[in-house]
Amino acid sequence: MGGKQPSLEGHKSGQSNEPLSAPAHALSFQKVIEETKCNPDDGLSTSEAKSRLEKFGSNDLGDDGGVQPAKILLRQVANSMTLVLIAAMAVSFAIESWIEGGVVTVIILLNVVIGFFQEFNAEKTMDSLRSLSSPTATAIRDGKTVTVPTIEVVVGDLVELKTGDTIPADIRIIEAVNFETDEALLTGESLPVNKDAEATFSEDTGPGDRLNVAFSSATVTKGRARGVVFATGMYTEIGSIAMSLRQKNSRVRPVKRKEDGSRPKPHRYAQAWGLTAGDVVGAFLGVNVGTPLQKKLARLAILLFGTAIVCAIIVLGANSFSNNREVIIYAVATGLSMIPASLTVVLTITMAAGTKRMVQRHVIVRNLKSLEALGGVTDICSDKTGTLTQGKMVAKRAWIPAKGTYSVGVTDEPHNPTVGSLSFTPKEPRHIDPDQDEKTQTYQELMEDNPHLIEYLKVASLANLANVHQTDGQWNARGDPTEIAIQVFASRFDWNRLQFTQGESPKWKQLAEFPFDSDVKKMSVIFEEVASSKKMVFTKGAVERVIYSCDTFYNAERDDVVNMDDDYCEDIIANMEALASYGLRVLALASKDYDGPLPTKGEELDRKNIEEKLVFRGLVGLYDPPRPETAGSVRQCQKAGIEVHMLTGDHPGTARAIAAEVGILPSNMSTLAKDVTDAMVMTATQFDKLSDDEVDALPLLPLVIARCAPNTKVRMIDALHRRKAFAAMTGDGVNDSPSLKRSDVGIGMGTGSDVAKDASDIVLTDDNFASILNAIEEGRRMFDNIQKFILHLLAQNIAQACVLLIGLAFKDETGLSVFPVSPVEVMWIIMVTSSLPDMGLGFEIAAPDILDRPPQSLKRGVFTIEVMVDMLFYGLWIAALCLASFSIVMFGFGDGNLGTGCNEGFNETCTTVFRARATTFACLTWFSLFLAWQMIDMRRSFFMMQPGSKKYFTQWFHDVWRNKFLFFSIMGGFITIFPVLYIPVINTVVFRHSGISWEWGVVFIATFLFFLGVEAWKFAKRTYFKRKDPQGGRRGSVDLEARVFERYLSTAISTDDDNEKK
Repeated sequence: MGGKQPSLEGHKSGQSNEPLSAPAHALSFQKVIEETKCNPDDGLSTSEAKSRLEKFGSNDLGDDGGVQPAKILLRQVANSMTLVLIAAMAVSFAIESWIEGGVVTVIILLNVVIGFFQEFNAEKTMDSLRSLSSPTATAIRDGKTVTVPTIEVVVGDLVELKTGDTIPADIRIIEAVNFETDEALLTGESLPVNKDAEATFSEDTGPGDRLNVAFSSATVTKGRARGVVFATGMYTEIGSIAMSLRQKNSRVRPVKRKEDGSRPKPHRYAQAWGLTAGDVVGAFLGVNVGTPLQKKLARLAILLFGTAIVCAIIVLGANSFSNNREVIIYAVATGLSMIPASLTVVLTITMAAGTKRMVQRHVIVRNLKSLEALGGVTDICSDKTGTLTQGKMVAKRAWIPAKGTYSVGVTDEPHNPTVGSLSFTPKEPRHIDPDQDEKTQTYQELMEDNPHLIEYLKVASLANLANVHQTDGQWNARGDPTEIAIQVFASRFDWNRLQFTQGESPKWKQLAEFPFDSDVKKMSVIFEEVASSKKMVFTKGAVERVIYSCDTFYNAERDDVVNMDDDYCEDIIANMEALASYGLRVLALASKDYDGPLPTKGEELDRKNIEEKLVFRGLVGLYDPPRPETAGSVRQCQKAGIEVHMLTGDHPGTARAIAAEVGILPSNMSTLAKDVTDAMVMTATQFDKLSDDEVDALPLLPLVIARCAPNTKVRMIDALHRRKAFAAMTGDGVNDSPSLKRSDVGIGMGTGSDVAKDASDIVLTDDNFASILNAIEEGRRMFDNIQKFILHLLAQNIAQACVLLIGLAFKDETGLSVFPVSPVEVMWIIMVTSSLPDMGLGFEIAAPDILDRPPQSLKRGVFTIEVMVDMLFYGLWIAALCLASFSIVMFGFGDGNLGTGCNEGFNETCTTVFRARATTFACLTWFSLFLAWQMIDMRRSFFMMQPGSKKYFTQWFHDVWRNKFLFFSIMGGFITIFPVLYIPVINTVVFRHSGISWEWGVVFIATFLFFLGVEAWKFAKRTYFKRKDPQGGRRGSVDLEARVFERYLSTAISTDDDNEKK
């Protein structure tokens, strides 16, 4: 993005990219706005922002190395496959076997070049995806609030900041409300710093004392602010110390010293040097870098490297360690047969392709480890608002004790206050008959002689940060969805906040703000009515918190205030539960006259004193409809063996209604016994009262926790871990960071805070629960595909090694072993049948039943018992058929003469050997290629991989044609066998075989037997697993809801039985 990183020569701390008349902290914010040519209302235009980006360059520190070709090239050489090839090349040239040495050299070069370009493209893909998950900033451009990547923020941008944001650049603050930032990264100061927009400081003031500036990379810990960007990229304060931050940690292991600090003994130095050397070698071979699966496969590659050496020694031993060139060539061929091909490259490409597919499905992967973890998720702990629901709230009901209940009709435009009818009933919510229609009235009729409604609307409109406005006939809104819904409701009665607080002579002026806090669960403001100079406190928040801050209310029976008592609090709670039972999120509104002290700069008022002795004004019920796809996604999770838990800050009644609507709770909750419902739904208070031992003693963990606090989420994750569950957790706020980090897969929200995103493993760009299911499906698909190509690869290795090791028994007249397949044939098979087909398997689509089976065991990983047994069977079956083909041609139809010197070249005695070797080569090549197609599904028949398909005879063709990369890879290998069999010189001199004729009959019969054996093996597996899991058939026939919730019901039944026995 943008231009080059400019020189910092002459740059002064606190200055802009283009120097201002003085450092920004020494100027008033009006002066900074003027000098950066920023519009304080509409911000920059899009075209001006683009122009400045090109002029000043990207807003980054230039420390991202990006894709590094040199490292990728080194990785192509520093792996066991290339090391085996280099060793084979060296041995071949040493014994003057020029053809084998030359072929190996060409293969090394091909492998390095192809591997380099494949991995380079994969790394470029990953690099572009990393940029998608980079922090974002909320800027005002063209008069609209937009989210832009931090890297595209420019000097003069008007930026809005809120709690949890990472500050995108150095910003001169224009407006600050209780605004504090954590600047520990820059200043080392551990306590948050309170900011002041009005202050100015001398030019030589240090960064830690510039209270009117928000610094790049600091995080907002409290409040909100607005400011203008004056420095980006390397011109920021953090940019000036970037070089010191870039220093890499030393890779040298420290020398262990005694506790008294005395000089360590020599063996401690040797120990440190040995460990350091081990780290370097491990990094070189890839066994201590990358994801757990990458490390595991790197170790596997080294194991195969060791196995190759052992196999070569066995060959030499079987021939009395003769230094005959033929014996050495045989040993080379056997060693090459164990090459793990492009194992790590295929894995890298598969992961890169998977992350790219996830972006298309609204999921950004921030941590590659999560790709491996997603397939093993057993429990998802999800928030409600915006994830399970649409996040587009509508205020449906408002109850004012002195008047009655106001209702809003159906609307498909949640931000438009002119759409949706208004109606009124004097009844309380708990007494309303939902089937009885209410009379529709205009807002003017409802407002007439209604001071209680006006007092209610003051709270709804002014204790609210949302902005609802009309532009060119279109209603737009920005802010929190809850506040937008309440602001739209106030706007229905012509009480929009903007018309009372903006303009040349606003009617109300804000004096203080106490933002929503997850601990007190309230938000308050202090306003002054300009005309009367009367000051008021307006508060909204969780009902049970607000009503206990109130001591009076108005009712319909009296004109003056009435004292609140416990009985009336119970009435309020009953009305709240009546609203919550409809799935409404309920908040309480309150206010009071205020004559206390006002906030001064540098000092804060005690909000506890502000939020007491309030007058209760009423309740508002907000409906946030579930996303249309949520119920289906929850049901699919349950089919996939994943338990879904809802952890929400809402009231238990609201949470319960929405959870039942989307299928997290059974639909017949009202008919279940109380102990069953209590086990399924808890409040955070109930859950947090339990000790860890008491939580562990619960038969089952709750499916819904309401009024959830951040610490409750952490405790839930810990409880799941103690039950050996593998948990994913969603979160969007700063306080969610601990639970996101503690979970196995942290899922951040695209609209969430930067702090939460940084703590996440994946980010949902659309905040949609269905996208979590997409991510899990992709994770399982990748896990399956990695299993497929590992199985394909290792089965080939076993087959080739067995053919060559058992082939030691074929000895010629001089007593030396004659190889059934030559070294060049082995290398050809590896190159043609491994790299491209395995890559094709990595691109395979998900199996039809991928979400109908339980999560994978990540403890065992890809090397399950099934994979290990399959590997042995396929390897041994291919080896048996190849050796049988060699023997039939050699001894069945041939003269059995193994000739002399047939490993080294062609002579008259080698005719039968060369034809038998060509037959074996054709069989081994075709079997390895066709095995890749068989691996598309490890259990289903190749001829019927899609359950329920009616294409009984042609379905297999549709399956192989669907993955065109795999199709053409296999067909390419299938066809290229003919030139190497029949082109003179290439066949006899290079490959050490000759053209065949009638032997093709043996190849076709062996291929038929190959398919027959694999199909029989798959059939046996299907029969075994069907008997092992008799419930598998039941899953489709039994009602899913009954199966999912039967554990809760059976637990309750068994508890009742125990009580009866007692």
